[in-house]
Amino acid sequence: MFKQKNKKPKLEKVLPNNQPVKIKKVEIKINPQKILIGVLVILLAFWIFGSFSVYVKKNLEISLSQAIADIKENKVGRIEVAEDQITLFYKDDKVALTRKESQDSLVTILQNEAINPSSLDIKVVNQEFSKIWLDVFINFVPLILIGIFFYIMFRQARGAQESVFSFGKSRAKPFFKGKQDITFANVAGIEEAKQELMEIVDFLKHPGKYRKLGARTPKGVLLVGLPGTGKTLLARAVAGEANVPFYSMAGSEFMEMLVGVGSARMRDLFETAKKHAPSIIFIDEIESIGRTRSLGGFSGGHDEREQTLNQMLVEMDGFAPNDNLVIIGATNRPDLLDVALLRPGRFDRRVVLDMPDIVGRQAILKIHARGKPFAKGVNWQKIAKRTVGFSGADLENMLNEAAILAARQRRETINMDDLEEAATKVKLGPERKRLQSKREREIAAYHEGGHALVTHFLPHMDPVGRVSIVARGLTLGHTFIPPSRDRTQETKTRLLEQVTVILGGRAAEELVFSEMTTGASDDINKATLIARQMVVDFGMSSLGPVSFGPQSIETEFGQFIAGGREISPVTQAEIDKEIKKIIDQAYENAKKIIKAHRPSLDKLARGLLQKETLDQEQFEKIIGKKKVDRS
Repeated sequence: MFKQKNKKPKLEKVLPNNQPVKIKKVEIKINPQKILIGVLVILLAFWIFGSFSVYVKKNLEISLSQAIADIKENKVGRIEVAEDQITLFYKDDKVALTRKESQDSLVTILQNEAINPSSLDIKVVNQEFSKIWLDVFINFVPLILIGIFFYIMFRQARGAQESVFSFGKSRAKPFFKGKQDITFANVAGIEEAKQELMEIVDFLKHPGKYRKLGARTPKGVLLVGLPGTGKTLLARAVAGEANVPFYSMAGSEFMEMLVGVGSARMRDLFETAKKHAPSIIFIDEIESIGRTRSLGGFSGGHDEREQTLNQMLVEMDGFAPNDNLVIIGATNRPDLLDVALLRPGRFDRRVVLDMPDIVGRQAILKIHARGKPFAKGVNWQKIAKRTVGFSGADLENMLNEAAILAARQRRETINMDDLEEAATKVKLGPERKRLQSKREREIAAYHEGGHALVTHFLPHMDPVGRVSIVARGLTLGHTFIPPSRDRTQETKTRLLEQVTVILGGRAAEELVFSEMTTGASDDINKATLIARQMVVDFGMSSLGPVSFGPQSIETEFGQFIAGGREISPVTQAEIDKEIKKIIDQAYENAKKIIKAHRPSLDKLARGLLQKETLDQEQFEKIIGKKKVDRS
């Protein structure tokens, strides 16, 4: 039979509710550099102390006759003898040194002076061993310190040399399996783009089923879209989904002050990725190194960037079919990219990321709403309609601002008012309290009321969503007209009505106060811009369908501006005449609407002066329901 050993029970700390507490082990990190510095300081201190001790001993040394006289006078309490050195310990705690001949004995010297040695406390000390080590310490410590100093200097010089030669090393951030927690489940609103990237990931995971049909790995994928549409997020999702190494680097990180660093880093990046193939390389803001190369032989300070681009073109076009290396580039300026970079065989796929539609905005809101407590009355469909034109980054920022607003007011949930205020803050900025006179507030109320009133009675305009005379950003007030649906194009009728709405504020000021203010300067600028586009770009005037703007080349990403267009003075005068015709027509139409509904404008202005901000329900309660054009 075997005896069972009694195991000692493990002791655990227990909370009052009998829940054990996990005790974390504290790891002590040892810094060798700090230890070395501490040892050097201690050695230096000992060396300095030894040097001073010799100096102090010389100052306390007395003659042998003086020492004998002090012994006779019974001033000495204890005597220590070490070879030819005699140490006297006086009764008053004073210490003195004296010396004798090495062949003479202290006992003989005392007997010759009629002093009984047995009456004294005499101790013989052997200092031969300690003296040797003290001499070694004092003599060799300086050499040790000098050696350590030169070692540190050579080590730093070697590190500096290595850092100089490491300029050509790639600074890409590697992401391996499990390191990135963002996946395709965190991406919404860009389903077509997500599908393209999911196919690339599947190709790298399961290349066999594609090669059976003769398909090859796409060389590169170019993500194109406005800022905030999710280009970098989509690339991070690829890093999270792919079971292959993922190397991320910004285009600006290739460039340094040394010549040749950009192309060297590009070579090193591709060599590293090839060693770990299949793998993915992501280059953000690729236009910083992929700009169109100069046509002439003298390119000024752009030679280094062009060399980096040339190296990238060579690396992309030099792949073997079985390399399994995919490059993902992201840019919001595709018109700046070199044509050679966009040809098939380099960036085979070009994915355009647009602003999300209403379905996409709802999906994005649901993703960013995770982990935030919302009230029961939150209508996500209404919020999605309210945020037409918002990018994914705008929506995330809006929900964050709403959460901050609710926390500031010490509430536990986020309600619709918080979301409305956050959406307005993201687009126009925070509220600004400005000291205004009574007349200035009345002018602001009639100005914004003019915008809202003209919008309400124009048949093709969307309903008014919000009117406010609260200053935000650079504006003294705002009239918000959320689109009832997503539109991909505009008609001439709607553009004319938009110009009429924009000039409604100036028309109200003129009719009510017989005065014009500077507050309409931004409105005039916007109205003129739309009218100029109608004449110059859209051909919506009596001049016919002729473009008078800059020459451009139509690409799949939009228009690439190629150069200016020469216009004769006579044609320019006709263009200005047509622009003024559109502005005058819209302004007269706005004044006509305001004159016909002046009582409603007065009621609306009084409501704004009282409440400062009116939402859609409050506005329609004053003016009435809008007649929507069903066509």
